[in-house]
Amino acid sequence: MTEASSSPPAGLFHRLFIANRGEVAARVARACSHLGITPVFGVSEADADAAYCADHERVVLGPGRSAQSYLDPERLVQAAVQTGCTALHPGWGFLAESPRFAALTEAHGVTFLGPPAAAMLLMGKKTPAKRAMGKAGLTLIPGSEGVLADVDEARAVAEEVGYPVLLKAESGGGGRGMRIARSADEIERAFAEASGESLAAFGDDRLYLEKLVERGRHVEIQLLADKYGNVVHLGLRDCTVQRNHQKLIEESPAPLLDDAERERTLAAAIEATRAIGYVGAGTMELLQDKDGTLRFMEMNTRLQVEHTVSEMRAKAHGQPIDLVEQQIRVGAGQPLAFTQDDIVLEGAAIECRINAEDPSDDFRPAPGKLTKFELPEGEGVRVDTHAAPDYVVPPFYDSLLCKVITWGKDRDEAIERMIGALEGLTIEGVPTTASMHLAILRSEAFRTSAYDTGGIPGWPADADGTADAAKENG
Repeated sequence: MTEASSSPPAGLFHRLFIANRGEVAARVARACSHLGITPVFGVSEADADAAYCADHERVVLGPGRSAQSYLDPERLVQAAVQTGCTALHPGWGFLAESPRFAALTEAHGVTFLGPPAAAMLLMGKKTPAKRAMGKAGLTLIPGSEGVLADVDEARAVAEEVGYPVLLKAESGGGGRGMRIARSADEIERAFAEASGESLAAFGDDRLYLEKLVERGRHVEIQLLADKYGNVVHLGLRDCTVQRNHQKLIEESPAPLLDDAERERTLAAAIEATRAIGYVGAGTMELLQDKDGTLRFMEMNTRLQVEHTVSEMRAKAHGQPIDLVEQQIRVGAGQPLAFTQDDIVLEGAAIECRINAEDPSDDFRPAPGKLTKFELPEGEGVRVDTHAAPDYVVPPFYDSLLCKVITWGKDRDEAIERMIGALEGLTIEGVPTTASMHLAILRSEAFRTSAYDTGGIPGWPADADGTADAAKENG
């Protein structure tokens, strides 16, 4: 990580618009500070007085509801242009994966700090994405070659790959437009329900079919590419501990992986990223089946919340790698300053997402005022947050309060440091999920990695969000 400077290095932007909020915006602003870039915040009325942007220039986009602020591409681009920003960082979430937003930003002379719109379009459609990834050497989940013409074709493909199968929306995400069929008798119902939900959610009723991989593990590859065909990875993460498609705990390296399968998949991921002309930071999501094979699910064309665990392990030329800083440098046209051989991945890292939710009440969101907010410190402990004492958690957005990340020389040390960090975390005024994280970390199942996407280790079965139709295949 570079030291803060009064002016950006040659070739970088002077003013950068942050088209996001909360922890995401605070994280991007920190990278700007390190690079000597002036951040400009786009905020909703609900966030206008938040401490994380109090000392910076900010533009009020509109009301608290996302549709009238953070999800309005025209307002965001107009604000960036009017404030003299030559670059825009979309963060992660909201419009970060919108090809239209990326194209609109670039059309107004503002550099979009994400991949080209064409790469987003390709990866946003599931069957072309799978074809491209399979051609590059990644192992795919067996299923249809493309979108299904009708229910009769779905039935024929299901007979070929074997039940159970999963019908998935071509334009889907977040678990919508997905249905399981465990026998031929269920295909017609599953097809009708999945296509109807997909049409309502995405305006597109097209479906494809995959073999349902049950009791698998969710694994990711962190990738970084510049405009000159240079691509590197920062290892693999495991994000298997989830509830209702929302990741709870992430770690790196991914446990229970065969070395040969790991290296084969990483090499194929780099080749695939280069082949589609990808630029910036991206994440490949994979499903590890019971036999240990890693199978491609999708590519997220952005940074993810859990990029921190990759950063905690990665160094190049002896210096930590800051992925947001790298996004900015790559977006400014700079080549990567390191190769894969320069990257050293050390130790193990874990991240816990602490949300303002009540785990004893079916994880009910809990907006309100933080009357006390004290963060842990110590060796190998990092906390990313936008919150502070007296911060008011708005009712409009994701309820993330902070991310606690720990590093250790091995997984056991990282776990112990995380337990200590969570015990030292004090948040009052709203309920949080910290107690759930402690229960998971202390469980034998988590300690031994004896769990999968079927449930949350160490947490009561009636609250664990046991895998439903979509969770197994992402």
